[in-house]
Amino acid sequence: MSPIVESPLFLADEAATLAFAQRFAADVQPPCSVALVGDLGAGKTTFVRGVLRALGVTGAIKSPTYSLVETYETSKGEVHHLDAYRIESVDDFEARGGFEYFQSPSIRFVEWPERLHGAVAFDLVIRFQFDGDGRRVTVTTGHVQAEARSGS
Repeated sequence: MSPIVESPLFLADEAATLAFAQRFAADVQPPCSVALVGDLGAGKTTFVRGVLRALGVTGAIKSPTYSLVETYETSKGEVHHLDAYRIESVDDFEARGGFEYFQSPSIRFVEWPERLHGAVAFDLVIRFQFDGDGRRVTVTTGHVQAEARSGS
């Protein structure tokens, strides 16, 4: 897999984010856990929607903000899109069945992974940062530190 972009890549608009997502989808292989880090509105959900479309999902793609997780059947198997924004603690995540999604050979995207306080190991971390009217995105291997929520 070669989607590592250790130098920030500038994404000028939503179309650029979706094109980046399409390239990412071509390279990603299950099992893979991906932490999505960035402020509200930085492009995390748009990115996941682009990956899912590139992997053949044609139906509605819903944000998992209230449901914790949305699962999709794709050309590369199951993809789970989790949103930990409303998670109160690691115990809360466990009580909601969050860890179960990491026990299968699926692709998992987690928004607000810092809310899990290191309880989940991630293969990749994708950081979205505002840059003028666009975004800077960086893809690295590694872990997400527990951070204070910003942009809320």
